[in-house]
Amino acid sequence: MSSSKTLLVLENFIAGKFVPCSSYIDSYNPSTGDVYCRVPDSGKEEVEAAVRAAKDAFPIWSSKSPLERSQILNKLADLIEHDLEVFAQAESKDQGKTITFARTVDIPRAVYNFRFFASSILHHTTECTEMAAMGYLHYTSRTPVGIAGLISPWNLPLYLLTWKIAPAIACGNTVVAKPSEMTSVTAWMLCKLFEKAGISHGVVNMVFGTGSKAGEAIVCHPDVPLISFTGSTLTAQRITEKSAPHCKKLSLELGGKNPALVFDDADLNQCIPATVRSSFANQGEICLCTSRIFVQKGIYNEFLKRFVEETKKWKVGSPSDPTVDMGALISKEHLEKVRNYVKKAQAEGARILCGEGVDSLALSAGNQKGYFMLPTVITEIKDESCCMQEEIFGPVTCVVAFDTEEEAIERANGVKYGLAATVWSSNVSRVHRVAQRLQSGLVWTNCWLVRDLNLPFGGMKASGVGREGAKDSYEFFTEIKTITIKH
Repeated sequence: MSSSKTLLVLENFIAGKFVPCSSYIDSYNPSTGDVYCRVPDSGKEEVEAAVRAAKDAFPIWSSKSPLERSQILNKLADLIEHDLEVFAQAESKDQGKTITFARTVDIPRAVYNFRFFASSILHHTTECTEMAAMGYLHYTSRTPVGIAGLISPWNLPLYLLTWKIAPAIACGNTVVAKPSEMTSVTAWMLCKLFEKAGISHGVVNMVFGTGSKAGEAIVCHPDVPLISFTGSTLTAQRITEKSAPHCKKLSLELGGKNPALVFDDADLNQCIPATVRSSFANQGEICLCTSRIFVQKGIYNEFLKRFVEETKKWKVGSPSDPTVDMGALISKEHLEKVRNYVKKAQAEGARILCGEGVDSLALSAGNQKGYFMLPTVITEIKDESCCMQEEIFGPVTCVVAFDTEEEAIERANGVKYGLAATVWSSNVSRVHRVAQRLQSGLVWTNCWLVRDLNLPFGGMKASGVGREGAKDSYEFFTEIKTITIKH
């Protein structure tokens, strides 16, 4: 374990100042298994101070014009981009993801989140209608809601935190944010840039700590009228219960058990590398990752053979190695949970074609205690199995065969989740037909993870409530009023 002298110690950021906390939580480097950081274990007292600061900052921030706020968001984007490499290194070390993924996906997207909402806030319009004969004019007006409580997860830490902060402050709200206690470093680094960007004190407050203490204090606070949460369905149920007495506005982006439907006319040269990536990118720790692959019987054997060959080429190891495809999972507990799913599948009679328990993983000396796992492919598994029904959130995917289009759709829809799906076929009519019938908030056809931030993001069923995107985020982070004038 690292000595306490070398540990990074984070502090809460309240009213424009870094504030120490009375107690701390250990945070681990997933690739070494060592404690490398101490994170504030905040509770009601710290949240109360943050809410007070956000309340004080609201009148001035909300009265700024969209253009003024837009310029500040653009400045913040420039500052993050200037420090992109430092942020990428920190994100990789803190979360376990590869430096390549942090450098090419996480941090550029965090930059783009601020740029995108800096632009979109300038282009929203309100409605106006007239009852000319009766002498009435109606128009709508949008105003910021107030203090936004933002709770973000550990898998894409800065990427998903900024996806909430950017629209919240662009719309004129002030913020009390809580990143995951397991991945707080880049959020803390972001706080150092606020003043330089021109964000006045108290507009964004960062409270670090656990969901059960800090998160719950934000959700239960009567002066926080809005909660945006990304995380597990179980936590979302608790947030819904706790916020109900206050009638809060909720946006809940939750889990997925995402299917890929591979029809016999799919282009396997494109489909296989893309589906390997959609299954194992970021260690499978993305809510949009593919975890159930349905392949039409005519091409099933060929698909399986090539898919396993491609999966075995993926290199697992130190996140700082630029040649590595997959880094470490977030924690020892999470690694154990993912491994247990594979054990359950084996106990049910499923076949493990590669990965966990089948192939050996060679790690360098410094990574022996890290939370690594090989990408794992399971087959001969029943749809009722927990591996086919529950979100594993790790580098595990199941491949099964199907006969007809009707069967594929029914089985793909046969889970409680409905976040994302992919369809692989060269038949345009089929692509449209299947996409219409899949119970998923997002459907990609012959591609994966291509996003236009203008368009709605979110899921059906247990995958969430509400949507995020240019128009959807604007509507969520503002209140609309209809004004009628008699003239």
